[in-house]
Amino acid sequence: MSKAAELAALIGSGQAQGNKNLIINGAMTIDERHDGSSFTVVNGNSRTGYIADRFRVNETSGAEFTGQTVADAPVGFEYSSKLTVTTADASLGSTEFHRVIQPIEGKNISNLGWGTSNAKTLTLTFYVKSSVTGQYYISVFNNAADRTLLKGYTIDSANTWEKKTITIIGDQSGTWLTTNAVGIHLMWSLGTGSSYQSSTLDAYQAGFYMAKSDQVNLAATNSSTWQLTCVQLEVGEVATAFEHEDVTTTLSKCQRYFYSHTNGDTKTICNANAYASNMVFGTIHFPTSMRTSSYALHYTSGTNYFRFYRAGANTDFDDWSGINERTEAGITIYKSSLSGFTAGHAGWLLSINASAHVYFDAEL
Repeated sequence: MSKAAELAALIGSGQAQGNKNLIINGAMTIDERHDGSSFTVVNGNSRTGYIADRFRVNETSGAEFTGQTVADAPVGFEYSSKLTVTTADASLGSTEFHRVIQPIEGKNISNLGWGTSNAKTLTLTFYVKSSVTGQYYISVFNNAADRTLLKGYTIDSANTWEKKTITIIGDQSGTWLTTNAVGIHLMWSLGTGSSYQSSTLDAYQAGFYMAKSDQVNLAATNSSTWQLTCVQLEVGEVATAFEHEDVTTTLSKCQRYFYSHTNGDTKTICNANAYASNMVFGTIHFPTSMRTSSYALHYTSGTNYFRFYRAGANTDFDDWSGINERTEAGITIYKSSLSGFTAGHAGWLLSINASAHVYFDAEL
């Protein structure tokens, strides 16, 4: 085939176009929650279970891990997500497991045709590094967790970056959502109890499974490590070069699911005004539309964490009274039970404590 024909074929398949990677933040460049700092992953961990943005860690056992984004990666990359076992659990119960997972929004897989006879094949590539060699598995499953594909890979050399390429056939059955809910779950198993084990590989099956019985249990040995980076999931049966996005594009994609608006110290939250003598309103505009208007508003509160500053005066307070209005594009918050304001006076809201964080979570 001529070069021109090869290019035409790639364009036709979508592989030569930008935005080919279904995985968001595959190079682990965005870490809004922790900025590289380590955190503890404990049984049932949820929000703080995110390492780099969009990559969640879940574990349900007696083990504990620390997770963080580290400056250790293959040539041509800078960061990876790293898990380190800090409390071992060498014997997993039937329903216990450890995993890293990225849920892919249904709106981003509407072109795949999964659940039909036209289901497209995908190719997954990633780099992995672990202190424990042996057999590992990835799992692809739908929103209802009633359709699963298991694929295996082997870590051959300890503490060495290895590139893995895995073909993922499209499922011609089942329901794969194309809404703003989860379309596809992509999961890396780090230890799986017997209830989630299956001996069926390379074919979709009814039910939810994570691995075969020979899956390595990373948590069996204290101080064991596992790292992941350079994750790409693309249409077609041929792996292409990793798509290096500019950081602004990757950040914008991540902020659809998690937006850290204020992260401590004296920082402006938003402009605000006194609605009445005892009430202040302020509107926060998001840098990109969030996945849903049902996102969660989180903030840390404490004595005099926030301030309404106006005309040379200020009023400090501990927390917010509530939400007046929310959309995918922004939110209006308010604080009541104050005093001494004149309706219509303008100012701005500040965080005034290093622990005063304001963030919005619309993760899948």
